[in-house]
Amino acid sequence: MSSLPMQVALMLGETIVKVIPVTFTLAAVFTVLEHFWACNPGAPWWRKREIVTDICYWFFVPVFARTMRIGLLIVGAGAVFNIHDADELIAFYDNGHGPLAQLPLWVQALLFLVLSDFMLYWLHRLFHDGGFWKYHAIHHSSEEIGWISAARFHPVNLLLGTISVDVVLLMAGISPNIMIWVGPFTTFHSAFVHANLNWTFGPFKYVLATPVFHRWHHTSLEEGGDTNFAGTFPIWDVLFGTFRMPEGRLPQDYGKDEATMPKEIGGQLAYPFRH
Repeated sequence: MSSLPMQVALMLGETIVKVIPVTFTLAAVFTVLEHFWACNPGAPWWRKREIVTDICYWFFVPVFARTMRIGLLIVGAGAVFNIHDADELIAFYDNGHGPLAQLPLWVQALLFLVLSDFMLYWLHRLFHDGGFWKYHAIHHSSEEIGWISAARFHPVNLLLGTISVDVVLLMAGISPNIMIWVGPFTTFHSAFVHANLNWTFGPFKYVLATPVFHRWHHTSLEEGGDTNFAGTFPIWDVLFGTFRMPEGRLPQDYGKDEATMPKEIGGQLAYPFRH
């Protein structure tokens, strides 16, 4: 076995090993929280009808995202900065580069969170329009939204969304070291906003995305499916007129616009190419 395939295999194995304890931790936390503060009472997350599909996505997405992110960074370094040597690539990206890398790490982390969320807000709106919807529809297909639904994304959606944004910001000079702080936050918060919780954060609902805020986004288009596009900071929805949090109401029905979507991961991955 050559060194490159071996390195890829080791990287994939490391990713899976990291995902397993995170999964058990999130499962324990949200099992307790959803028991006491459920937005939509019903069966627990592990008894949802498409749990096997969501588990497959939960482990597939981190492996795919990490592989593509590294690959695109290598391609980007070669095309934009004319760096092709492996050691030079590692040195170039290791601690960031240029003016942004000179900022304190906590400033870089905040900058990364704000800029990525702003870009993803507009990309999210793009995926709700025209030919891109068929890729994003997979994420909206679940009729039982829970914390583990957070990973249900088509690879094309990931590639043109989160992965591309990460690559752009890291190529701009932000240090990959910020992922030590940003990574755990984004993983937890993504699971949190998909969790079956009735939390709104009261007046702070404009500051940080909450489960109720995001669950409205998973309702039908008539109810709120074309609102609440921000992943982390609802201020983007407030500024651009897409914020929706009706007083005294909780979202109820999900995935109704994609009722014909295949239920298994294989059929969902093939779905956009058949439409």
